[in-house]
Amino acid sequence: MSIVLACDLGGTSFRAALVDDTGATRAQHAIAGPASRDDRFGASEVDPEAWWTLLIEACARLAIEAPALFDAIEAVAICGVTRTQIFLDSEGRSLRPAMTWKDMRADALAARLRERLSTAHPESAAVNAFHPFARLAWLREQEPEVFGRLACLLEPKDYLNFCLTGRRASDPVSLARLLAAASPHEGRDLLSATGVPAAILPDMLEPWEQVGPIQPGLPAPLDRLTGKPVFCASNDTWAAVVGLGAMREGFAYNISGTTEVLGVVGREPARAEGLLTVDWRGVFQLGGPSQTGADTVSWLLALLGRDGAAVGQEIDALLAGPRQPQPLLFLPYLQGERVPYWDPSLRGALVGLNRRHGPTDLAFAVLEGVACLNRVVLERAEAALGREATEIRFGGGAAANPVWSQIKADLCGRPVVVAASKEPGLLGAAIIAFTGLGRFASLADAQQALVTVARHFEPDPARKLPYDALFALFRRAEDALVPISRDLVAAAQEDGPLAGLARHASATASLHAD
Repeated sequence: MSIVLACDLGGTSFRAALVDDTGATRAQHAIAGPASRDDRFGASEVDPEAWWTLLIEACARLAIEAPALFDAIEAVAICGVTRTQIFLDSEGRSLRPAMTWKDMRADALAARLRERLSTAHPESAAVNAFHPFARLAWLREQEPEVFGRLACLLEPKDYLNFCLTGRRASDPVSLARLLAAASPHEGRDLLSATGVPAAILPDMLEPWEQVGPIQPGLPAPLDRLTGKPVFCASNDTWAAVVGLGAMREGFAYNISGTTEVLGVVGREPARAEGLLTVDWRGVFQLGGPSQTGADTVSWLLALLGRDGAAVGQEIDALLAGPRQPQPLLFLPYLQGERVPYWDPSLRGALVGLNRRHGPTDLAFAVLEGVACLNRVVLERAEAALGREATEIRFGGGAAANPVWSQIKADLCGRPVVVAASKEPGLLGAAIIAFTGLGRFASLADAQQALVTVARHFEPDPARKLPYDALFALFRRAEDALVPISRDLVAAAQEDGPLAGLARHASATASLHAD
């Protein structure tokens, strides 16, 4: 029996597991991730050292729970959140807090860059507030002293690999957008056009290639793993798709964690408005990450005063209640949106409220609103690829809810298949490690051997007509409310006409308190 250490650095938690070569998890721990420091101006930051501390703590817990298995670890693979940048100096020290996937401070600058570089490079159209190139340009403009000392840019899982091995490396899936910006087009690339040195790029490795051995002198219990190989792995989406068994042509995937990611896998690259086309090392994905998902459900539970620590039980209780004949429409853009709109100014809305609506109606509206967004992405991807997806592999925390799985199947009109592993990111990381160790001839072989299916949800023909009608109304609501969202956000800026409302409300509250 072989054992590997698989880790998944998520948006809200850090998970680590000891996985054997049958795909079984022998021990596992999850630790709440460091809360990002967010502000009303779009900042979202995390101290990179906090992730290193979580890795040490998770390993310590595993070593206590299963000491013999921990000592039997043969390799390590870590997957993690993407669109998050860590800035290192020449000595490997972090220069400032990491900018997380939610950070929107580069939005205005990204618009100026798109306008200035619109015809200069094919990646220009993809530059937005979440693009690493825009983040680098923002750093150069807003923090020139930090930018001047920048030697390397890493994502969180790459930073942990660096802490373990001393080598700065990443993979071409996680850094796809930055590599596209650095790629020359007619003699020019976006990085040099704005003064960003190409030397900040780390070494590029395939996900299953070894970054290096674990270096000596690390804190306990990592010192017990000295010399063990660390494999590069990739972002959490790529790893989870492997762990769902969906890294195959014609499959769609939907990973619902803190936020959702949806895409379709094809043999050839294709392009669709608002979707990312990424070389996934042998196949191509068309889709990408949203800003909605299980976190949207957590928002609803908090709004209703429900227990946020028991999300599964609470949402089950809400969905079991009576539903009114007239449904609600929910636009799920509570914190802007990435795929397919790439607009940080989008905002959520509940449309059609009446006095008879209650918590159950709100719960269904939230789940259906996220599923409607899934359908927007799915339809764009399928149209570009010229074929329908055979099935949607569904994973992440939300996949445990059969009602949500059925809603997705009915609204998207595709079978939804839930894999047996409740942690597809961890299983995907383990598959990467076993492939790198040579236990399987290829990633495809490892995926075929270790991924099993738990449940199928077929679309209900009786729900096709009502859900098609609901989806059409959802799209009309988007078109109508997008301009209002943007105007509302602009008016609430520090110098906007709505900026004083919060201050006046605080002053009024103080008067009542007195």
